[in-house]
Amino acid sequence: MLENSDEKSAYWCVVSGSEIWIENGTIPQGRAEQWQLPSSHAVQIGYLQNLPVYWINAQDVDMALEMVNLRELLHLEESLFLMASKAIQYGYMSQTMRFCPQCGGRNHLNHNQLAMQCQECRTLHYPRIFPCIIVAVRHQKQILLAQHPRHRGGMYTVIAGFVEAGETLEQCVAREIKEETGISVTNIRYFGSQPWAFPSSMMMAFLADYAEGELKPDYSELTDAQWFSAENLPPVAPQGTIARALIEQTLSDIQQDKMGRLD
Repeated sequence: MLENSDEKSAYWCVVSGSEIWIENGTIPQGRAEQWQLPSSHAVQIGYLQNLPVYWINAQDVDMALEMVNLRELLHLEESLFLMASKAIQYGYMSQTMRFCPQCGGRNHLNHNQLAMQCQECRTLHYPRIFPCIIVAVRHQKQILLAQHPRHRGGMYTVIAGFVEAGETLEQCVAREIKEETGISVTNIRYFGSQPWAFPSSMMMAFLADYAEGELKPDYSELTDAQWFSAENLPPVAPQGTIARALIEQTLSDIQQDKMGRLD
């Protein structure tokens, strides 16, 4: 808790699981007393537009708030979405790391380190971040898209998976593609990254090219996987996700190659 947080205009991230409080479709801004928030539970997690950003767990707020899933805020400016993601990850840390995995002692939040600290052995436990790869695969004029059982509305997206122990990111890309679709890839190259607070992942994105093999989806993981051209795309991942950015980049590369051949 920071002193005089109730006197400052700030952004307020009140979180519960993967849900966050919104007002008028965005993260509320103002003073704690204006929103009747318990400033004694407020923890500063950064600055945005010269204003402090505070995190509070919803269980510490006495009134009912309008909560939405973080996925519904993908339309926000990236810097604000990332602050909301950070608050949700800290909330997840505070709820899932209540006891020390080393000695079993009770953990409490260390406000200076923004980590959970054991009151017995004094060990600091920082937020767990799970590394994941996500990759768009291109084959000539087509992109590989897959559908997962959890996806609704017929949405397709690119392949993703968790990094295993002792594995490079490039090895993970090749393995996940091979396991889920049966094909091999080449020319694996880094594209970008996105924190993904569901509950606490870091998505590291890559582009890759088809090398060989017949497309054979692993139906224990996927509902479907197909090659698609720009002219017959299914519904794809929403704007604001790095999956959508990968799809758009691949389609742009295909279009540029096509225009280059016409020149």
